[in-house]
Amino acid sequence: MYELKTKENDRSVIEFIESVESEKKREDAYRLLDLFTETSGYEAKMWGPSIIGFGSYHYKYDSGHEGDAPLVGFSPRKARFSLYLATGDTKRDELLGKLGKHKAGKACIYVNKLQDIDTDVLKQLINQSIDFLKERYE
Repeated sequence: MYELKTKENDRSVIEFIESVESEKKREDAYRLLDLFTETSGYEAKMWGPSIIGFGSYHYKYDSGHEGDAPLVGFSPRKARFSLYLATGDTKRDELLGKLGKHKAGKACIYVNKLQDIDTDVLKQLINQSIDFLKERYE
């Protein structure tokens, strides 16, 4: 049976952020940590080796595959930040149009640095994502 690699664990979020090589990326990671914590109302937890997640939900697909995932999260990757926000809601696309410089993948939004985006719009995306996932999976 398939086992998820990205599970909530007890690793230290602060130690993980401190391990980020770039000083600027570390500073932005701390700003994101504060922004996600304040906006979501959830405590930051490590998910797998490199995702900082907030809250959680249990999903089950029609295929029978199921698991747990953070409601929202981010990861300070080497090249850029990955922001983990729910897909599937039309409001998301509208907000992404106002976010600023980013690239959107199927499950992630990629941002080079916080200076490139409107953090007020990011807060709206965080809230939209949490509301969407709670309505869909709870």
